[in-house]
Amino acid sequence: MSDARLPAVTGSAARRAVGYARFTIGYNVVEGVIALAAGAGASAISLIGFGIDSGIEVAAAAVVLTRLLAEIRGGEPDPVKERRALKFIAITFFALAAYVVVEGVRDLIGGEAPDTSIVGIALTGVSIAVMPALAHLKRKAGREMNSRLVIADAAETRLCAWLSVSTCAGLLAYAAFGWTWIDAVAGFVIAAFAVMEGREAWEGELVCDD
Repeated sequence: MSDARLPAVTGSAARRAVGYARFTIGYNVVEGVIALAAGAGASAISLIGFGIDSGIEVAAAAVVLTRLLAEIRGGEPDPVKERRALKFIAITFFALAAYVVVEGVRDLIGGEAPDTSIVGIALTGVSIAVMPALAHLKRKAGREMNSRLVIADAAETRLCAWLSVSTCAGLLAYAAFGWTWIDAVAGFVIAAFAVMEGREAWEGELVCDD
């Protein structure tokens, strides 16, 4: 008798989840390269952090993709391996939170002023449109599959969407008003969200409601 609690890896939801993971990897590789280059050129810590987040998203999506493909190709879902993957995703949340807090505090203390980055504003604007939709699709597939791993990946994509909003708002505020502190403060909110989601992923009890 099969265990209803195990993820369903043979249906259309699993195939969609694989497609979403592949799209996430490709999109975030491009996004990360552009963000890091633009951030370095403008000395914008927010954009550099955004680029690092893209790298974390690639790593998390790669874990999810590897696990899904292994299961779809005939392997039985392994709760132990899934839990290890969840812990890896949790660690990426904690790493991002630590980076955002450290850089935010440094910016507030040092009062560093980056250059205006039109490329950064455009890039984060695109991500504001793409990431929430992608997170919703991942979450839907994960719930259909009963897969905590896919839901965890959706939560990380949702965090990327919030980080896009924070980064874009900071870049726009600086460009319009010269305010350098908004991005750091918004980053602290993102860090709190990342810690919460990371804790839930680590415990294997991800929040299913927005």
